[in-house]
Amino acid sequence: MNETLNLKHKFGHGITPQQFMETMETRVMEQSKILNTKDQFLYIYENFSLEKNTDNSFFNSFRNNQDLYCLILCTDWCPDVIWNVPVLFRVMEKCNIPTEVLLMEEHLETMDHFLTDGVRNQPIAVILDKNGNVLGRWGARPAYIQAVMDKFKSSNPDKGAPDYKEKIGKVYGEIGELYHLGTHYQKVILQELTVLFSSIKDFG
Repeated sequence: MNETLNLKHKFGHGITPQQFMETMETRVMEQSKILNTKDQFLYIYENFSLEKNTDNSFFNSFRNNQDLYCLILCTDWCPDVIWNVPVLFRVMEKCNIPTEVLLMEEHLETMDHFLTDGVRNQPIAVILDKNGNVLGRWGARPAYIQAVMDKFKSSNPDKGAPDYKEKIGKVYGEIGELYHLGTHYQKVILQELTVLFSSIKDFG
């Protein structure tokens, strides 16, 4: 990622977190074992609490800071979005960081600045200063979950192999099972966001 990347021209071109939640389509994601994507998203959003997962003082320290902004690149048809974006929304609320959702298909040129191993994995949360300079990013998955996909891709480099689709389907199932184990993945997201925010200098 280019640390000097500026996205000020994207401010005001997204939708609010509330609009994203209200306009989500309801889908069934069998591989990920999500029977109702909108219900699952809203359940996580409504039940997630930083108080249960981390020392609140760190994220509270950002509340009086007026210099940060967040753009979240995502869609409502990706299972990682269903699991992770509710947590991102709540963290940005706690930090009092203005947040917009850029629907990925409408902002592919922006998404292509934040590829994961050369592909458009979502969600991507981009933290910027008030002038639009990119300070850091998170996404698309907690590292220990991403490691499952990384291991698969390193062992199966030929996407044209006859059994590739079947194999990657099983991997998506494995990733879904990791999310379904409970709230551990949320704690890891908070740990990773703590590292990210700690690396952002002069925020106070």
